[in-house]
Amino acid sequence: MPMRIGTEMPRLEGATEWLNGTAAHAEAESKGRPTLVHFWSVSCGTCKENLPRVAEWRDRRRDEGLNVVAIHMPRYEADTDAEAVRDAVAKFNITEPCAIDNQHTLRDAFKNEQGYVPAYYLFDAEGKLRSFAAGERGLDLLASALDRMLTTANQQTAG
Repeated sequence: MPMRIGTEMPRLEGATEWLNGTAAHAEAESKGRPTLVHFWSVSCGTCKENLPRVAEWRDRRRDEGLNVVAIHMPRYEADTDAEAVRDAVAKFNITEPCAIDNQHTLRDAFKNEQGYVPAYYLFDAEGKLRSFAAGERGLDLLASALDRMLTTANQQTAG
């Protein structure tokens, strides 16, 4: 069963390895901030097409409070090559903390049983799931939810 809206963001423990930070760092950065968690894979063409847009959101919306966490989830045995993941992280400008989830611990924690990539989980500043989308149009489906959430968060901060 997929993760339900309103569910608390799972702990980020159990990754095989972390790049650009640690689980503790990623969790600390997520506290009190809207957070986009995105699952991707080196063998996923759609993921590669969408990664620049994720990076653009991350950079452009950082000042509005957006936090981003990447999770690399292998789809095939060849995807478990950590060096290939490191190369892709550099190539696609993934500067946010990135978990390598070779044991599918985080996939299971986020209830991504189908192994969707790309998959996008949008959590509010209280750490509650507000939106989920997967696939080629996942970011399009998430865009308005992200806009609403950041507007609300910034109004609460200003008010």
